[in-house]
Amino acid sequence: MQKFVAILRGINVSGQKLIKMELLKKYIEEIGCRSVTTYIQSGNIIFEHESRDTLELARIIEDKIYAEFGFQVPVIVKKGDDLTQVLSNNPFINERHENIDYIYVTFLEKSPDPELLRKIDVSVYKPEEFVVQDNIVYLFCPKGYGNTKLSNNFFEVKLKLKATTRNWKTVVKLSELCHQS
Repeated sequence: MQKFVAILRGINVSGQKLIKMELLKKYIEEIGCRSVTTYIQSGNIIFEHESRDTLELARIIEDKIYAEFGFQVPVIVKKGDDLTQVLSNNPFINERHENIDYIYVTFLEKSPDPELLRKIDVSVYKPEEFVVQDNIVYLFCPKGYGNTKLSNNFFEVKLKLKATTRNWKTVVKLSELCHQS
């Protein structure tokens, strides 16, 4: 069994797409996931599963949420070991030692098309910055994520991929939870 984290986008925000974590945990167990735990109400699920295919797991979870709650929720699934890499490779921490309160990670469903990425003029968004590594976008938002133009919608439109973002402290905690026995 391998540990995974499912990162749901847009639940329990401003009274929209309300999902109680106890119910979510129950439904995730019903699709064959084991050792299921949730972290905060924004939709982070840590679980074990026999599969190795994160895209397939995401689709199964999306389908289950739709069947049980009646609305679409984009889901991105990462292997626990992938989160270790995310923590190790953040250029805003490793190279510049920026304040972690202004660092975010946008998880993409897969690596973006390099041509679409080249079309984004990063200088337009200063002082905000981003670095894409594979299917991870590291964000530095010195005015806070609530004020950035580099939102999930931005990356979804520009890169034509599903995206969901977490602050740095949440990513650290999810990695810790994935590596607990």
